[in-house]
Amino acid sequence: MGSILIVLGVLIAIGVWWLSRQGVMTKPWLEQGATVAYAPLGGVDPAVARTGLRVFLAVVGSLFALFISAYAIRMQMPDWRDVPLPNVVWLNTIMLILSSIALHDAGKAATRNDGAALRLGLLAAGVTALAFLSGQLLAWHQLTTGGYLLASNSANAFFYVLTGVHGVHVIGGMVALSRAIAAAWRDAPPERLRLSVGLCATYWHFLLFIWLVLLSILTGWAGTAIDLCRQVLG
Repeated sequence: MGSILIVLGVLIAIGVWWLSRQGVMTKPWLEQGATVAYAPLGGVDPAVARTGLRVFLAVVGSLFALFISAYAIRMQMPDWRDVPLPNVVWLNTIMLILSSIALHDAGKAATRNDGAALRLGLLAAGVTALAFLSGQLLAWHQLTTGGYLLASNSANAFFYVLTGVHGVHVIGGMVALSRAIAAAWRDAPPERLRLSVGLCATYWHFLLFIWLVLLSILTGWAGTAIDLCRQVLG
C-alpha cells in the first residue's frame, strides 16, 4: 500500500504543479490592460473558459486520487485477487496516445489557420478515441466471459469502476470534440476554433495522463518501480 500511496502523492504533486503553471489561481476578471478592445467569442470569455476547465480537471483529478487511495487500501485484504489485463488494453493505450497526438497537431493547425490539417487532426482524434472506447468494451467482454465478474472479487469491481469512470470522461470529451469538428466544418472564426481545439487538447492530454497512471497501478508497475528505487537508494 505504501508504494501506491507514494504514486498517489506524486500524482497530486504533478497535478498541483501543472495547474499552477496553467494559471488556475489567476483572476482574469481583475486583470487590467487591453480589456476594452476584447470581444468574447460567442459569449464565452476564453480566459474564463480555460480557468473553468482547469478547475474541472482539478476536481476530476481529486476524484481519481480518491479511487486510487481506496484501491491501495482494499488491495491489502486477504481476499484480493489481481485481475489479468486483456492484451487489447495495450492496443487501447496506443489508440488514446494517438488521439492525444492528433489533437495536439490539430491545435497547431488551428494556430496557423490550416483548415485542412485541422479537420484531419480532429477526425483522427475522434476515430482513435472511438477505437479506445470500443477496445475498452472488448476488454470488459473478455473479462466477463473469462469469469471475472463485477461482484465476484473486489479487484474485479475496482477494474470495472476505474476504467468505467475514465471511459465516461472520454465520452464527455467526445461531445466537446464533436462540437469542435462541427465548428471546423462550418468554417467558424479562427479564434473560436483555436479556443475549442485548445480546450479539447488540454482535456485529452489530462485523460491520457490519468489513464497511464491507472495502467501503471493496475499492472503493478508503479509499486514495482518504487520498490526497485528503494532498493537502489537503500
